[in-house]
Amino acid sequence: MEFLRITMPCHVILRKVVLLFMVSVMVPMEVIVGAKNVSSSPSRPRVVNMGSMFTINSVIGQSTMLGIYAAVDEVNADPSVLKGTKLNLIVKDTNCSGFVGTVDALQLMEKDVVAVLGPQSSGIAHVVSHVVNELRIPLLSFGATDPTLSALQYPYFIRTTQSDYFQMYAVADLVDYYGWREVIAIFVDDDYGRNGISILGDALAKKRAKISYKAAFSPGATNDEINNLLVGVNLMESRVYVVHANPDSGLKVFSVANSLSMLSSGYVWITTDWLPTFLDSHESVDTDTMNLLQGVVAFRHHIPNSGRKKNFLKSKPNLRLNSYAFYAYDSVWLLAQALDVFFSEGGNVSFSDDPKLHDTNGSSLHLSSLRIFNGGQKLLNILITMNFTGLTGQIQFDSEKNLIHPSYDVINIGGGPRQIGFWSNFSGLSVVSPETLYTKPPNFTRNHSLYSVIWPGETTTTPRGWVFPNNGRPLRIVVPNRVSYKEFVSKDNSPLGVQGYCIDVFEAAVKLLPYPVPHIYILYGDGLRNPHYGDLVEGVAQNKFDAAVGDITIVTNRTKIVDFTQPFIESGLVVVAAVKEKKSSPWAFLKPFSWQMWCVTGSFFLFVGAVVWILEHRINHEFRGPPSQQLMTIFWFSFSTMFFSHRENTVSTLGRLVLILWLFVVLIINSSYTASLTSILTVQQLSSKIEGIDSLISSNDPIGIQDGSFAWNYLTDELNIAQSRLKSLKNQEDYYHALLRGPKGGGVAAIVDEMAYVERFLIDSNCVFKIVGQEFTKSGWGFAFHRDSPLAVDLSTAILQLSENGELQRMHDKWLTRNGCSILSTQVDENRLSLGSFWGLFLICGVASAVALTVFACRVCCQYRRYKPGSEVEAEEVEQAQTSLGSRHATRLPSLKNLIEFVDMKETALKEKLKNATYSKREHASPRSDDQLNSPCGFTA
Repeated sequence: MEFLRITMPCHVILRKVVLLFMVSVMVPMEVIVGAKNVSSSPSRPRVVNMGSMFTINSVIGQSTMLGIYAAVDEVNADPSVLKGTKLNLIVKDTNCSGFVGTVDALQLMEKDVVAVLGPQSSGIAHVVSHVVNELRIPLLSFGATDPTLSALQYPYFIRTTQSDYFQMYAVADLVDYYGWREVIAIFVDDDYGRNGISILGDALAKKRAKISYKAAFSPGATNDEINNLLVGVNLMESRVYVVHANPDSGLKVFSVANSLSMLSSGYVWITTDWLPTFLDSHESVDTDTMNLLQGVVAFRHHIPNSGRKKNFLKSKPNLRLNSYAFYAYDSVWLLAQALDVFFSEGGNVSFSDDPKLHDTNGSSLHLSSLRIFNGGQKLLNILITMNFTGLTGQIQFDSEKNLIHPSYDVINIGGGPRQIGFWSNFSGLSVVSPETLYTKPPNFTRNHSLYSVIWPGETTTTPRGWVFPNNGRPLRIVVPNRVSYKEFVSKDNSPLGVQGYCIDVFEAAVKLLPYPVPHIYILYGDGLRNPHYGDLVEGVAQNKFDAAVGDITIVTNRTKIVDFTQPFIESGLVVVAAVKEKKSSPWAFLKPFSWQMWCVTGSFFLFVGAVVWILEHRINHEFRGPPSQQLMTIFWFSFSTMFFSHRENTVSTLGRLVLILWLFVVLIINSSYTASLTSILTVQQLSSKIEGIDSLISSNDPIGIQDGSFAWNYLTDELNIAQSRLKSLKNQEDYYHALLRGPKGGGVAAIVDEMAYVERFLIDSNCVFKIVGQEFTKSGWGFAFHRDSPLAVDLSTAILQLSENGELQRMHDKWLTRNGCSILSTQVDENRLSLGSFWGLFLICGVASAVALTVFACRVCCQYRRYKPGSEVEAEEVEQAQTSLGSRHATRLPSLKNLIEFVDMKETALKEKLKNATYSKREHASPRSDDQLNSPCGFTA
């Protein structure tokens, strides 16, 4: 936090500065013997000098002085803290002057202080840090918040308050929370202001936001200077202002802003901690000042409402302390506890001469009185490793010597400060206090939220954050001056100066915005040829224009430099070529199926016929007969199922199952074949040498491209087509004649253009030409704006609204729709049915046939095991065959023959034989039993 001062007469300040300078230069610096800390013994000294420097007559100074004195009194009153050693506080008033602050620092160094508290000014801290670095005296600053003071350049600087680094990230989170993308920074132009705003710019960039303008003013700026600054700021688009200043100049900003009506509805004012510090330092603030601050959102250092803090305030009810006073109080206790450790570890307070300051060449400055603190490095190491709980919370430093757990209160001024949430680097914005969130696990869900805010103008509606000021210039919109396809955009004599489908869409979208958008159209192009659209987009990116409206294609390289709205029409690249009608072929009936489909279908006809014959021939007389007759039956039955005209009846359950599934497959195949053949014979068939983008790339024929189209770069850069093959065409008439002449007549083989243009061209050319192949890119048209432009987001929402309510389609019908023609040329190969569409049906039928054959085979095997030759002749033939052949191979022939005969045997005959065999077996067993009964040895059981 920069120094905050109360105005005092200039002659008083000047008198003090001169007096201090004379004292430091002309009078030899005396050392008070009673306060001198020279000791070579390891015992604790009776008194230790500590310095403090700040502007006493300031908002921070008056409050922190009370906190410092209160802490010193408590430390000295408690013998257990330093165990007999007292702190001797030496205070120097810097009087808001960098020069006086430097002199004060030198005077403090002569007093052999072991540490210095302060300064509160970041500018003075930069200078004094060089002094303490040389003399090795720790500098504990409770008010210097400049983030650059944490640099390694200042090893003896210890910040005992929060760095503005974290505060600026808190501001960035607030800006992102409300969806604003641009802010204007208003700040005092010194180390404190410049460096803080620099960090804010980095923080906003990580949120895809930015500082659109930095409005800096001098520390002693007058009302007129601030007025001139704010008048310029008010002409800009952004209405989100971040004020980083001190109370004197900060309150001047609000006073001047009020006179310019900049504190009304629609404006957003965000301040850093200087404003809450001012309010906390005064018991009451006058009504006029509070009215100026109505609706402001500010950040204040978060001081936990702990029991220790409550007891401290209860013991000192008359103190008005701001957050910096609490940090100053804890700084004294930090130094006291560090000194106790320092002495406990054997440290002693001793000083030695600086060899660099001995040779003063007779100067009266007496720089030799400035001595090095021998224990400074050890005390510094102890200070940065301390860890205790103070009034401000946990006092502990990270690796960059910043206090851990930085956090802020987010307050809203509305009749008085009202807390709407918290911010910490652990959880971001939240309505839950940081102390509670610190107990949560690191991976808990962070819900960024704040309570409602009363904005300037006493409204709870979140301001949009930017406007088009009435006294500002209108939006400069560049429009292509087309010479072809003028339905989309063209020059006109109307008040707008332009007309077309794209203009109607833009004007309709602008009317849906909740704020006026003054704009003018600027034609781009000479009117003889279409302009290059990449130049329009470049002009927007380079701030020559504010936006580009027209048939502008959204492509990757353009989105890198500008922001586009939601596409209002889809349009990809297609190929247009001359086509001719194909004559019908005598073999057209073969075209519905691919050759793989024909082969598989024919094979399955034979396969199913064979399966049904196997399942039926043992029990169905229609499937029996001589081998030649059975073979003809298989072929006839197989192919007759194609027309459902088979005469043979199936009687087996398995055969009927296979046939039903096969007839279903045949039904699907017949229907598909009929539909495809009908399409081939009735739809006009067109042919072209160019079948699509792939065949166009492989050829060497010239290609037509529209003037100014991105297709030129796309074909050369992405598809590697030689530029010598590309031919620029100016209008639809050039399209028509180039395609008619063809490559041999000096024309082109095809034209590559966007679908929206091609649709218009095909209609205008009476459908003489056709699109070949498919659309090979997907893109759309949009309006181009500067990067992170909020207008692009709002117009995208408006375009979506036009699409939803049907207005976008009505405008399309008005400008572009006439009696159309067929867009895509019909390709015969695309209508052919392949095996991929039917393999599931064939798989089902094949599996069913295999299952049926398996069941049939198992049944035959079981029957064959029960079957034996029924006559002795058959048995004798078997014995003769075994004797005559005398080999294993020979014995298998009758068995294989028997098996074949068995399988071919009619089912009724087989059952009769099995029945006779069973009867013979019983007859044979009966006589044998009688012989046993009649034998001499026979007996009965």
